[in-house]
Amino acid sequence: MDHGAPPPPPAPRRDLWRRLSRLPLSMMLASLLTGLGIVQLTFQLGHTAYRSVTWSQQTRETRERIQGLERDVKILRDAERNATNPDYLREQARCQGFVGADEQVVVATNAPDTPRENCRIIRLP
Repeated sequence: MDHGAPPPPPAPRRDLWRRLSRLPLSMMLASLLTGLGIVQLTFQLGHTAYRSVTWSQQTRETRERIQGLERDVKILRDAERNATNPDYLREQARCQGFVGADEQVVVATNAPDTPRENCRIIRLP
């Protein structure tokens, strides 16, 4: 015998059997990767839904805050416009309890301590 000769090639049936015996391992690996993909996709969909809900809530809160700020700007503009109006200033002074120099003070016995019922309180921001 010649010791330097290469071994004979495997029989075609044996090579086919080796390929078929690796198939379950390949299928298990493919199933595992598919399962991991499904888990990742589920997580991504859940995370997207959470971000959408959070974004909608923050958008609604921001719009409400903008409306409040716009209301404050309107009140301040009205107060600035009326700051030079003598009738408005007289009305505000009366609401704070001031009386004109030529007026006579009449106080009812059951009058409240603060004149809130006759005056409209305007909150300045």
